[in-house]
Amino acid sequence: MKMDETVYRDMFAELEGYEKRGIDISLDGYHASALQIVTAHMTKEEGTYMRDYDIDRDGRIEALRFTDINENSRAEDTPFMPAGLLRGQ
Repeated sequence: MKMDETVYRDMFAELEGYEKRGIDISLDGYHASALQIVTAHMTKEEGTYMRDYDIDRDGRIEALRFTDINENSRAEDTPFMPAGLLRGQ
C-alpha cells in the first residue's frame, strides 16, 4: 500500500522538527536526514521501517532510529541471536 503525498510531507515536517532540536536520527544504523528517511519510505516496496525512540530520564527524546523490518530477515539477525547461530553455523 502506497502512502499519499500528504503523509510524506507530514513525516518530513515531524522529522525536520526533531533535527532542529538536535535529536539524532538514524536509518539502519547510519545517521540520516529527514529527507533521507522520507525518501527511503517512499521507495520501499516491501516491508516497513520500525521506529525506536531513545528517551532520557525526563521523558525527552534523545534519538530516533528507523530499522528496516523485512519479512525475510526478521528472525535472522537480532541482537540476541546472531544469524549464524540461527542457521546452525
